[in-house]
Amino acid sequence: MGHITETDVHDYINGICFKTGPPGRVGVEAEWLVTDPARPHEPVPIDLLSALVTEAGPLPGGSAVSYEPGGQLELSSPPCVGPAATYAALARDLDHVAAHLEAAGLRLRGAGLDPVRDPVRQLSSPRYNAMAHYFAAGSPTGRTMMCSTASLQVCLDIGADSADAARRWRLAHRLGPVFVAAFANSPLWRGRPTGWKSTRWAVWTAIDPSRTAAPCGAEPATAWAGYALDARVMSIREAHGAWTSPPGLTFRAWLAGRHSSRPTLDDLAHHLSTLFPPVRPRGWLELRMIDALPRRWWPVPAAVAAALLDDPHAAAVATKVTAELWDDTPPSRADWLAAARDGLAAPALAACARACFAAAVEALPALGAGELVPIVDAYRDRFVERDRCPADDMLIEERA
Repeated sequence: MGHITETDVHDYINGICFKTGPPGRVGVEAEWLVTDPARPHEPVPIDLLSALVTEAGPLPGGSAVSYEPGGQLELSSPPCVGPAATYAALARDLDHVAAHLEAAGLRLRGAGLDPVRDPVRQLSSPRYNAMAHYFAAGSPTGRTMMCSTASLQVCLDIGADSADAARRWRLAHRLGPVFVAAFANSPLWRGRPTGWKSTRWAVWTAIDPSRTAAPCGAEPATAWAGYALDARVMSIREAHGAWTSPPGLTFRAWLAGRHSSRPTLDDLAHHLSTLFPPVRPRGWLELRMIDALPRRWWPVPAAVAAALLDDPHAAAVATKVTAELWDDTPPSRADWLAAARDGLAAPALAACARACFAAAVEALPALGAGELVPIVDAYRDRFVERDRCPADDMLIEERA
C-alpha cells in the first residue's frame, strides 16, 4: 500500500470517519468487570472467562464479544434502528452471558473502575504490549486505564449531511460533561474513596492529553484531522513484524519523514483507533464519557443520548440548555474535570441535566421507545432530580 500525505488524511476522515446518512441507528458497547465473590481481590483468569463465554454459545441478540486487557468483558450490540431495538438485543445477550457466568460462580459488575482489585494485565497482544510500553514511558495511570476501567459507549449516526453532522458533533460535546456527571459511577479505588465521582474519567484524562482531550474547531472533520495529525503515535507496525513506540513522534511528523518508515492508510486507521477523546468519529459518533453502570441502569444512557440527538424537539431543548450552561462555547477541560469530580453537585449543571432528562423522557415514545420511559424515569427520580449519581449510592454502600 502506498504512502500517504496530509491531504489523504483529510480525505479519509471526511469520507470514512464523517460518512453521513439518515440518522436513527443506535449501538451500545457495554464493558463489565468480572468478579468471583469467593475471591473478591483476585482477577478472574481470562482463559476461564473466555471459555465460559464460548460455552454459552451464540448470543441470541447478535452482540459481539471482546475482552479488555485486564479481563473486562465487552458486549457490543449490533447497530439497530432506535434505542428500543438496541436495548432488546443487548438485554437478551447480557442475560444469556450473565446466566452462564453465574452458574460458574462469577458475577458481572457494572462500575467505571474496579473498586478493590489492583490492575493486572492479562492480554499480551502486540497492540496491548505496545500500548503498555507507551504508557509506561509517560503515564502513571496508563496501566489502571487498561486493566481496571469499564465504560458504556453509546454509538449514534454522524448525521444526514455535513450541516447536521456539525450540529450533532457540537451537541454531543456540550452534553459530554452532563453525561459524565449524571452517570458517574467510580468513586472508589483500592477500597477507598478517591474524591472523584468518576475516577474513571480522571484516570483517562491523565494518560495523554494529545489523545484524550476533546478536539477543538468549528468544523468537525477539520478538527478531527488536526487532532489526529498532532497526536503522538502510540505504535508503528514495522515491516519485520515488531511494534515500536517512537518517543514524541506525532502523526504529522511521521508524514513529514521523521521516521525511517512512511505511513500508509492502514497505519492511519490504526493510529485513529489509538485516540480516545470523549466523542470519537468512526463513521458514527462514539460517546466514550460514560461510566459502566449496574445492570438495572445500563439502558438509560443509550435512551437519553439517542433521544437528545435524534429527536428534533429534544435536541432543541438540549442545544438551548447546554448553550446557556457553557455560554455558547465548548466545555473547557476544567468543566469536564469538575463534572467528573463533583457529579451533579453544581446547581447549573444539575439544572441542565434535569432539563435534558425531561426532554428525553418526552421524546422516547416518538422514537418507538416508550418501553424505556419507566426505567429512564426511575433513574431520573432516583438520581437526577436529587442532584445525585450512582457514585453516591456506591459511597453510601462503602460506608455502611
